Amino acid sequence: MTETLERAAAKVPAVTLVFWLIKIAATTLGETAGDAVSMSMNLGYLAATGVFAVIMVAAVTAQIRAPGFSPFLYWGTIIASTTLGTTLADFADRSLGIGYPGGSLLLLSLLIGSLVVWRWKLGTVAVDSVSSPQAEVFYWVTIMFSQTLGTALGDWTADTAGLGYVGGMAIFTVLLALVAAAYRWTNVSHTALFWAAFVLTRPLGAVVGDFLDKPLSAGGLDLSRFGASAVLLALIVACVVFIPQRPASAGH
Repeated sequence: MTETLERAAAKVPAVTLVFWLIKIAATTLGETAGDAVSMSMNLGYLAATGVFAVIMVAAVTAQIRAPGFSPFLYWGTIIASTTLGTTLADFADRSLGIGYPGGSLLLLSLLIGSLVVWRWKLGTVAVDSVSSPQAEVFYWVTIMFSQTLGTALGDWTADTAGLGYVGGMAIFTVLLALVAAAYRWTNVSHTALFWAAFVLTRPLGAVVGDFLDKPLSAGGLDLSRFGASAVLLALIVACVVFIPQRPASAGH
């Protein structure tokens, strides 16, 4: 009974189709908003990372202190993590000069390390277990690494691999479809598949965001970063307001 109560008190949303749609919109917003602050406002990657890091810490602190699941607070924290992930990955890949392969491998190692330590300390990395402050810290640290890794992977695929933004979108859409198929028709751990999908939605959002705001000469649509960010934010708010969400429970 205690386990049931703990799972019912999870402070993250149930994993549904709406969850993934909002997640992709949030990661796309992270790309356009991160670029708007670091590039359009000319703050640079390091200064923008500092700004978003402060916002991220404040959001995670509020999330941990909240008595229960709050959709607006949760998705606000996700947006904070994905904007920080954008500028942090760009800083590591470009300003530090380690490149997309080096940045991706470093972040993949950090992500795996976070999941391993979380699993070792608490016995599970399932989202329905995120109901205690310790589990929430592990959850948000893991998400931070996954968001930053996803940005690096998206840029690496679209730029270095030469696939372009449309090619990058196609690659990550196919990979997500394979994860969905594995969820539906195989016995692969649903927890492992959740984290695989969570990581893959970030590079999808990165290439979609770049496709929206990059110049026509680079293969993008050359839309305003601020305008695209405003539309994406309005879409997310509308989804949260009009589509009911519930906290995760056993089985996710």
